[in-house]
Amino acid sequence: MPRHAETRILPYTPEQLFDLVADVARYKEFLPWVAAVRVRSDSATEMVADVVVGFKALRERFTSRVHKERPNHIHVEYVDGPLEHLSNDWKFRRVEGGTAVEFCVDFAFKSRIFEAVAGQMFGMALRRMIGAFEARAAALYGPGEPGISSSSAQSAA
Repeated sequence: MPRHAETRILPYTPEQLFDLVADVARYKEFLPWVAAVRVRSDSATEMVADVVVGFKALRERFTSRVHKERPNHIHVEYVDGPLEHLSNDWKFRRVEGGTAVEFCVDFAFKSRIFEAVAGQMFGMALRRMIGAFEARAAALYGPGEPGISSSSAQSAA
């Protein structure tokens, strides 16, 4: 089962980054492999959304519940779909020069075939996804200070 944890320092406020991550309805505009999004319910503290992800001929829909504690934490829990489980956390902490973003994702597919494919592509897909969030932040809020972004990561497949 793929698991990944990473911390990056980005030149934006916790509020800006929280708002970007919490705006699930707009994921289709910038995240690779997101084909469709339907927000079932949304409040200041919780959202339920369906996301359709696709790669080539494969398409899967999953539903998740997003717990929001603005501007410090977003926790995503799996409700329904092709996964055995999914847990995803985003933590935002103000630091000198911007915000430390702690990102952790842990998931497993019900299908051994999807699990094998995910294991082979996990690192590349994660780098593209994180890059898409960073590019979206730059597009929305400006490029920030050059060279301020740093990262440390750990993964297990």
